[in-house]
Order: sequence, then C-alpha cells, then structure tokens
Amino acid sequence: MNKPLRFLISIALGGAALFLSSCTNMSTTSRSGTAFSFDPPAKKPTNPSAVKVHISTGAGKLYVTEGNNVLLATPVGVGTSATPTPKGTHRILSKTRHRRRQSNPGAGYPMTYWMSFYRPAYGMHWGFVKPYPSTHGCVRMPLNSARKVFDMVRVGTPVVVASSQPWDSTIGATLPRLDDGPLPNPPDSYMKSSKVFADHEQGKMWNFN
Repeated sequence: MNKPLRFLISIALGGAALFLSSCTNMSTTSRSGTAFSFDPPAKKPTNPSAVKVHISTGAGKLYVTEGNNVLLATPVGVGTSATPTPKGTHRILSKTRHRRRQSNPGAGYPMTYWMSFYRPAYGMHWGFVKPYPSTHGCVRMPLNSARKVFDMVRVGTPVVVASSQPWDSTIGATLPRLDDGPLPNPPDSYMKSSKVFADHEQGKMWNFN
C-alpha cells in the first residue's frame, strides 16, 4: 500500500473514532440530570373520560394515555420492595393542588399536586426523584410532570400499576435518567412556607433552577 493511501485511511479511521466518542459523550450528558430540569411535552386530551395513567414500577416510568396515544411520559420514583407501590387497577380518589404531609416523620412537608389513588394514603405527587425505588409506596414525580399530569386527570381517572408497561422499551427508553439524590435539602423554613407552593406554580423551587 502506498504512503498517500495509508495516510488517507488513518485520517478516516481517526475521524470515525472521534465521531463515535463524541456521540457517546453527548448521549451520556444529555440523558441525565435532576428532575427540576425536566419538562415533558404534553398533549391536551380531546376526551378526558378516556384518559388513563399507567405506572411501570420496574422501569420507574409513568405514561398518561388517551386510547392508543401517549399524551405524556415521565420518569418517576416508586416504592421499595419493603414498601411497594400497590399494583393493580385503581382510580384517582381525590386531588389536592397544595397538600402537605399529615403524619410524622416529615409532617408539613409539601406534597404538591397530590393525586390519591389507593387508600389509606398512596398517591402521585411532586417529590425528589431517584433512578431506583426509594419511596414508601407513593409515586414521586418531577415538578413539571406533576403539574401537567394533575391538570390532565380528574377524580375517577384509572391508574394502572404494574411491573412493566407496553411503552417501556420504546417511549420509556428515550426518557432521561433523573437523580435528585445529590441535591441538598432545602431549609425547613422554606419547605413549610407558602412560598414553596407559589414557586411550584411557576415550575421553580428554592435555588435548584
């Protein structure tokens, strides 16, 4: 092989390696972050009575559907094996936009956009999201996701909780990995003030965004 040809091949191979490396780094960076940077696209339902919520405890994903259409998809935090999110088909029992935890530990902690779906006290709500089961059975949602889902559902909307959902390997696989674990705890003076709810209505919280 002559020298000019070897030179051209080496440039081509080097460029290909650099391209693949850049794609890998870009994908890793763009598909991770905290829940406060996540704002899922959402479609307005045309028939609210046909809306359903599907929760995948295995994938940690939630999907709002109308018929065969996925209106919104989001990562969520679900219950641990010791305190699992109850599986089955339930219905939203109540909605409270600005709710606080009633019992200890953590009484007074904000649980904004509360949507109860299983008695005595299981629901979907805003909360710090981690990429592994970490709750006492509730479904924690990113702030923007919780606000949008709250406005899309109503009392009586079905909530289907299962180990997996049909969209886990398609739409669910495109969702980012969210981890609020490294974030510091906001001060109690803020979390128990009315400002936390005012900020949540604007998609903000403390100094996270």
